Amino acid sequence: MTRFHSLRRSLVLGAVVALVSLPALAENKDMIQLQTQVQQLQDAIAKLQQTNDESFGMLKQLIQQTADSVNTMSTTVNGLKLSMQNQQDAVSASNQQVSGQVQSLNDSIDELKARMARMEKALNAIQNQQQATNATLSSLPQGGVPAGPPQAAPNTSPNTAQGTPDSGTDNNNPPPNSAPQPNTQPTSALPTASQPSAGDMYRGAYADYISARYSLASSEFTDLIKAYPDDNLSGNGYFYLGEMQMRTHHPALAIRDYDEVITRYVDNAKVPAAQLHKAQALIDTHQSEAAERELHSLIQRFPVSPEASQARAKLNTLRAQQ
Repeated sequence: MTRFHSLRRSLVLGAVVALVSLPALAENKDMIQLQTQVQQLQDAIAKLQQTNDESFGMLKQLIQQTADSVNTMSTTVNGLKLSMQNQQDAVSASNQQVSGQVQSLNDSIDELKARMARMEKALNAIQNQQQATNATLSSLPQGGVPAGPPQAAPNTSPNTAQGTPDSGTDNNNPPPNSAPQPNTQPTSALPTASQPSAGDMYRGAYADYISARYSLASSEFTDLIKAYPDDNLSGNGYFYLGEMQMRTHHPALAIRDYDEVITRYVDNAKVPAAQLHKAQALIDTHQSEAAERELHSLIQRFPVSPEASQARAKLNTLRAQQ
């Protein structure tokens, strides 16, 4: 019995040990599996981190390359912009020079016209004087000067017959073609118009403008405009009044004169130059927006004129300053 109890006790003890050790073995197995999964997760995280680091490095390198490319492109664009600006400045300077030369040529032609008009006027005066003299000579008796001595019939001396001067006869009976008479005729033969023509007034005023006698020229151009307000030369007069205002540093007054050319004399050849110079006067009076509108109007109305090229250059300059 004792051995049976011992065996029984051993079996029970073995069963208890087996029952106790079974959950421990299961727990160890689960722990090992969990540790294995944790290790795999850590490896995956490490691999993901490595991949992210490599991707970030590549992205950083691409960003740096892009930044370098942008900097290079910016430098190239700035160089091109500077080159274009230099070219525009050169073209603008060339256009201004050409325009100045054309304006100078026009002024020289006007001056030559004024001189030719004065010469023509002098020639007309000479012709009138000659015609008056011829008319006086044609009114003389047939025989001219020798007809005088026979009128002194009482004096039959040989000296008188040969044409010796006789003071008494000459004083009492002066010949019809005596010298003082032709000198009294030419003035009556000249034109008696009380007012000169528009061309004469313009040429005289322009000659004074060329000679920089601005006060006198201004007065003469004003008289021309008052006398012939509808004549196209009055449009030229307003233009040169504006030019003199600009040269004497009165741009606000110049704008008014240029407006007269632009609005009242639309077919005048000075209209493009008047618009261009008006824009400059507006710039000088700090009216940039109005100047831009005037330049756009000039380009639209006269797109192929030298003034339009200068207007484009001025627009580029105004935009660069904004």
